[in-house]
Amino acid sequence: MRFIERPFCDRLGTPFEQDLGDDLLSPQAVANPPVFQRARAVVRFEDGPARRLVHRLKYSDRGELARPMGAWMARAGADVLSEADAVTPAPLHRLRLWTRKFNQAAALAREVARRSGKSYEPELLERVKATRSQVGLTREQLADNMQGAFRAPAAARVKGRRIVLVDDVLTSGATANAAARALLRAGAAQVDVVVFARVVAGN
Repeated sequence: MRFIERPFCDRLGTPFEQDLGDDLLSPQAVANPPVFQRARAVVRFEDGPARRLVHRLKYSDRGELARPMGAWMARAGADVLSEADAVTPAPLHRLRLWTRKFNQAAALAREVARRSGKSYEPELLERVKATRSQVGLTREQLADNMQGAFRAPAAARVKGRRIVLVDDVLTSGATANAAARALLRAGAAQVDVVVFARVVAGN
């Protein structure tokens, strides 16, 4: 697996080919700034082993993988986690959770919170819209698909706090942006994202 290490874009966490200094932003981050403040990832999703780990955790009832994956995530996201007040997972819609019986983001978030010594608070965010598959959608379609997908049901628990959102994969950023937007509207001071893998090709 190709681990993502510095130098990388400070906002999106995408690696640079050359080290041009600290706190640099990628052209994508400048042209289309994310709603969240910063993203950190362990590995590139394009790599076969990384993809297999994600799929085994998500689809093959391999919940034990959350512990080593979460440990890697806590290390990769140490800079954003050091400033966080709480860790929350990207939630599944109740229908998908009923079908899958397992939210891989919640399993990862629990381990990230444990490793970083932060408060694990899954109740900060809920998914209220059953979105369709995002495979093959354009950037505009992705944004429309995720519009209104999340809400923060307990604004008093969010207001003024720095929240780290945990998920397994960051692809287009549409899900992370929608979730971050809901938390910020509820009064969060800042939202950062920590994932196990992120898509790098095309960034």
